[in-house]
Amino acid sequence: MRRAVALIDALRVASLPPGAILAAGAGGSEAAAGSGAEPEPPRSRYGYLEKMTDLVAVWEVALSDGVHKIEFEHGTTSGKRVVYVDGKEEIRKEWMFKLVGKETFTVGAAKTKATINIDAVSGFAYEYTLEINGKSLKKYMENRSKTTNTWVLSLDGVDCRVVLEKDTMDVWCNGKKMETAGEFVEDGTETHFSVGDHDCCIKAVSSGKRREGIIHTLIVDDREIPEVLE
Repeated sequence: MRRAVALIDALRVASLPPGAILAAGAGGSEAAAGSGAEPEPPRSRYGYLEKMTDLVAVWEVALSDGVHKIEFEHGTTSGKRVVYVDGKEEIRKEWMFKLVGKETFTVGAAKTKATINIDAVSGFAYEYTLEINGKSLKKYMENRSKTTNTWVLSLDGVDCRVVLEKDTMDVWCNGKKMETAGEFVEDGTETHFSVGDHDCCIKAVSSGKRREGIIHTLIVDDREIPEVLE
């Protein structure tokens, strides 16, 4: 019986997609057979959640209002499906006769559509993939990097994540949509806003090159802030 359980666990490990994190599942411990090691509890920064015995995948999704953590439980015996977004339970289905399928929910302040796909690979092995707005997570983030700029800085001892949506010129800071004032200047445009007592400005100037397009630069208290890639 132990050999059968070990085989099931090995197949489950092989089924995980890149970026997914496997925790102890319904089949038992993920510790190597014969190691004698005690199974580790599911790793989640949300200590108030009850123990996730069927946690099979964890994703982090960077949106304008912040980086959101999605956790998914799948009971391969009962068919149970539970989805958590930032530690909050969004979906719970205790008994599902069909072990494959999908679960759709929303993420973030803009209610961005997200879907977890559950596909059988072979036998007891399953693959879990996340789609955002109908695109794979990888494709969505590649497209997003072309339409947004992100800066991370510390102001008054607080870490700030500033995001510019280039298609709408909306500016977000730590999950809050900022009030902005735009103006045309000699070499482009400037978008002004404030974070606490700090004056902030996003300058947009032409690069002079078709492939590079418009270059956006964040200036805070007359200091240029380097952009980060997410």
